[in-house]
Amino acid sequence: QVQLVESGGGLVQAGGSLRLSCAASGHTFSSYAMGWFRQAPGKEREFVAAISRSGVNTDYADSVKGRITISRDNAKNTVYLQMNSLKPEDTAVYYCAARPTVFVTTTEHDYNYWGQGTQVTVSS
Repeated sequence: QVQLVESGGGLVQAGGSLRLSCAASGHTFSSYAMGWFRQAPGKEREFVAAISRSGVNTDYADSVKGRITISRDNAKNTVYLQMNSLKPEDTAVYYCAARPTVFVTTTEHDYNYWGQGTQVTVSS
């Protein structure tokens, strides 16, 4: 098993930046592909970004491409989500997720482990 704890959320003005972190413990972090998802009030959870075990391969939702970057530091057991040029529509609870596989996946149900989430609020 792996435990995931997100941090770095908060309130930011439109156009601002935030960096989310997800710290993993309990198993070999480098064995897991990682993803970030988000859920806005009244909406279903949606894919944001994903990264392979090595960090070489990444994938992004069209709505965040060019503004958000996923990265990981396997030595620190942490995956990051750097969010720039934030928009009010980015307001959501952000979750990180882990899947014990080589492959990047954008599908929520493919992930085995989830964090509790961190709130991001972007004011206009």
